[in-house]
This record gives sequence, structure tokens and C-alpha cells, in this order.
Amino acid sequence: MWRKTRSINAGSSCVGVDPNRNWNAGFGGPGSSSNPCDETYHGSKPHSEPEVSAIVDFILAHGDVKAMLTIHSYSQMLLFPYGYTNNLAPDHQELNELAKEAAAALSSLHGTQYRYGTTIATIYQADGTTTDWAYDNGIKYSYTFELRDTGKYGFLLPAEQILPTAEETWLALMAIMEHVRDHPY
Repeated sequence: MWRKTRSINAGSSCVGVDPNRNWNAGFGGPGSSSNPCDETYHGSKPHSEPEVSAIVDFILAHGDVKAMLTIHSYSQMLLFPYGYTNNLAPDHQELNELAKEAAAALSSLHGTQYRYGTTIATIYQADGTTTDWAYDNGIKYSYTFELRDTGKYGFLLPAEQILPTAEETWLALMAIMEHVRDHPY
């Protein structure tokens, strides 16, 4: 059940950085931790983790990424920017409508209900996240899925729910990808 990377933190016996608090978008804010022993430790600097740095380098070198989707567990949510501020993203209305459509597509198969909205309003303040960095760096369609369930099983989802989770999530992913295809920017 390890959440963090495996980096050695100088001056601490605690290992790792939360890779979803290591991005240069609100880095180091109150929605992350400066304590290397905390699960949401943001690291010594933005993109300090090789896993994060490799993705950043790829995206910046490629220059034409249109969507960034991250998949986490659990809570049954579809989140979009922002997590580090209460300010609404310039594309908020479109992002919200697309999240609504994707959540409806997901629900159509097994009836699983997802909440959707900005990270900060829907779950909590989170600084230094993937989706916020992606959006701030020109990737309009940036979403985080928090998959099943809502807490009964948490991170230990029963095996019999894995395939239904994948099937319904695929429908939401397709809704987003079709929208991206049909709305070039």
C-alpha cells in the first residue's frame, strides 16, 4: 500500500515523495506537506522525482499533448483543475460539462455514481498535482479519475469489482477522448 516514490530524503529516515504533489503547480502549498514522513510530502523541489521529471520532459519536448488523464483510487470522483486554488480554470464550464458527460457514460453500464468537479471543491485542496500542472502547461483536457469505491473497501477493492471498474471507466475515457478529437484547439 505504498503511495510514495522510493527516493531517499536527505536528513530523514523516511523514504519517498508523493508524485502527485511534486508537480510545479501550486508546489509546496497547504494541500501538500513539507514533512518527508507524511504521505503527501511534496519533495525538495518541483519535479525532483525521476518519474515526474520524465513525464514533464516528454510533454514539454512533444509540445502537442491534448489530454492528460490520471487514474487513482478511490472515491468515485472525476476531478479537473484546480486543486491548488479556488480560482476557476478559464475552461471551467467546458471541463465541467465534459466531466458530467463522462460520469454519465460511466454510470450507464453498472450504475456506479461519480461526483465530479474541481479538485479543491470536490475532494480537498491538493497542491502540486498532475492535472493542474498539465492544464497550466496548455493541456486543456486534464482529469483525474478516483476509481471505485467510496470507502467500504478503499484501496483493497475486491477482485470481482476490477473488471466492472475497468469496463465502466473505459466508457468515460471514450467520452473524453471523443470530445478531445472533436474539439481541437
